Formats: sequence, C-alpha cells, structure tokens
Amino acid sequence: MIPGPFVDVAENAEEMAERAAIWLTTQAALAGERWSLNLSGGSTPKRVYELLGGAELRGRIDWRKAHLFWGDERFVPHSNPDSNYKMAFDAMIAHVPIPAAQVHAIRTDADSPQEAADLYAAALQDYYGSRSIDPERPLFDVTLLGLGDDGHTASLFPGSSALEERRAWVVSVVGVKPEPRITQTYPVLGSSRNILFLVAGAGKREILSCVLGGDLSLPAARIETAGAIRIFADKAAISAG
Repeated sequence: MIPGPFVDVAENAEEMAERAAIWLTTQAALAGERWSLNLSGGSTPKRVYELLGGAELRGRIDWRKAHLFWGDERFVPHSNPDSNYKMAFDAMIAHVPIPAAQVHAIRTDADSPQEAADLYAAALQDYYGSRSIDPERPLFDVTLLGLGDDGHTASLFPGSSALEERRAWVVSVVGVKPEPRITQTYPVLGSSRNILFLVAGAGKREILSCVLGGDLSLPAARIETAGAIRIFADKAAISAG
C-alpha cells in the first residue's frame, strides 16, 4: 500500500457505514457524465449498500450515470447466497433506478472460472475503451475493498499466483478456497481515483495494523494506485485497546 492513506475512524461499525455511504453519495454527485463504482463483497460493505439503497440517500444519486462493477466474485450462480452479486442486488441494486445495462456483473454462468474471468476482462476493456490501462485515466471512480483476517483483499490471497499477475485484467483463483473465485488483478483494482477499504471490528485490529505498517507479505498492503487510498474503520479496528 502506498504511504499515507487517509484514515477515517468512526465510533462504531454503523457510524462507519454511514460515513462511507455519505462520502460515496458526495462523490457520485461530483462525477461527470458517468460514475463507476467497483463493489466489494462481505458483511461490512453490505450495510453501506443498504444505506445507499435506502430512502434517505438513494435519491441523492443520479443512478442514470452510475456503472457498477465487482472486484471479485465466487463462481456460483447469482441466486446463490454466497454470491457477491446477490448481496449487492438485495441490499442496494433492487432499490435504486439504475439501468440494468449499467450493472456489470461477473458472468458466473460461463463454462469455467477462467472463461468467466476472460469475459469480465473483455467487459471492463469495452467500458474503458482500451486493452491497456493509462495511469492518467482511471478505470473506476471508486473501488471498495475489504480486509480478510489473513490480509487478503478482493480474491487476492496470500500465496496465490494471482498476486504476481500484471498483464491479465481478471483471473480465476482455483484451489485456494472451497469454491473457485474470479478476481480483478492489482493493476485493475489500482486503476481508481479512490480506493476505499472498509474495516470494522476488533477482529481486524491486528491485521489492519500490519497492513498500515506496510507488511508486503499481506496482499492488501500491496495495493497501489495513482489515486487516493482511504480507510473507513471503526474504533474497534483501530484502537490499541
């Protein structure tokens, strides 16, 4: 992780989710003709999505210019409870007037995880308008990321060959978890004006401290971007005691 991420510390997880949701709402309002949000799975962002899709905030976003993507996905049907798509759909997408064509889900109906990865890479490149990433032109306006107990983020796990991939935009990750995964690679995740890590709970305190300390053995600490890295955390994840 690049030095000096912005750290926003909330009193508790609910306040953290509220701050993150309001920040995202503001960013969407400041965007130009289109606004691209790269989503994360997990329980912490779920509450942020619920707030964005709730009565108080959803009307503050012009969903006609929003484009939604996923940083990673399990190779399961979208109806599966473990699907990152399903979580975001139930929490937010079903409640907002976003055009269906602007919800860019990972195709888990493909014949294989690798085919799903290739199809998603092509979809990202079509949206971006190029097969190569220009450091001066970010793919995403905001990328949301979580932090696993082992330091993983998206589906970039310790020891995985995906950590060394720099050419492919999206790869399959097989054999690390019970179900195959599809994940964006570092260059794609990093092609974002803002990267937001959402971290809550005392269980994340030690690993977050290691990431902030620059332990490059942890995948989350190896995220690099020409944009800004922001960490929304609660006191439990930050406090020393």
